[in-house]
Amino acid sequence: MDYGGAIDKHNRCLGNRAWCIKDICGIACVIATWLLILSAELIVGALILVPSYANSTIFSITNMFIFQAFAFLAFVSHLRAVLTDPGAVPLGNATNEMMEQMCTKCCSSKPARAHHCSICQRCIRKMDHHCPWINNCVGENNQKYFVLFNLYIALMSMQSLLLVRMQFAECLKNDWGSCSPISQPATIFLLAYLTYEGFVFGVLTIVVLAMQLNAIFNDQTFTEQLKNEEAHWIKNSGLKSMFRHFSLTWFSPFTKPSYRYKFSYSV
Repeated sequence: MDYGGAIDKHNRCLGNRAWCIKDICGIACVIATWLLILSAELIVGALILVPSYANSTIFSITNMFIFQAFAFLAFVSHLRAVLTDPGAVPLGNATNEMMEQMCTKCCSSKPARAHHCSICQRCIRKMDHHCPWINNCVGENNQKYFVLFNLYIALMSMQSLLLVRMQFAECLKNDWGSCSPISQPATIFLLAYLTYEGFVFGVLTIVVLAMQLNAIFNDQTFTEQLKNEEAHWIKNSGLKSMFRHFSLTWFSPFTKPSYRYKFSYSV
């Protein structure tokens, strides 16, 4: 039986093949995320790396490849976090034997460690929190993609801050003569914008990434920590099991989490 919610069509799109939450605020945040990634790509590419191509071809090509790789992996990770069922419990699966574990909001028998999300309108297995930036809950099935999204955005932010610093130094050295294809005021504005974006989202994603890794290695979600729930479950049964043996697939948003979830009801 598929416990991801495929037996019903609630919160489904693209011909019921993908999970999606029809929340206007969340959709706006998703679009804003994509625009922020795109704006960083354009500024780094057109304003910093392309002009530096004539002076240092290897430097420009290498940094362009690395930055675009981070941006691509961040976008794919984000898209998968958005469109992946986070672990929704099937609607209306409550039975007479499981009435004590039934969620009164969605009429589902909740497994252990499942919590109801008022925005998704579903009970989510190992629900960490609902994130508006992915318009979805972070749960058992998409936490890996959420972690990777924060990782690659943090790497993009750090690289962009380093490149901005180098570009400012180059412009001051050449008295803004040949460091930019556009005017000095526009160059200053765009570099300042990229600095602000890189600093804010760099700090934000590093903090979120640290919280996610802490939750993974302690095998306790943020929701469980907030509710101060006693750990009555088997430890190390979730994403932490993925980290026992090193694999490059950890860093790939194209591979699914390799652990297997044991479905059980709370007692």
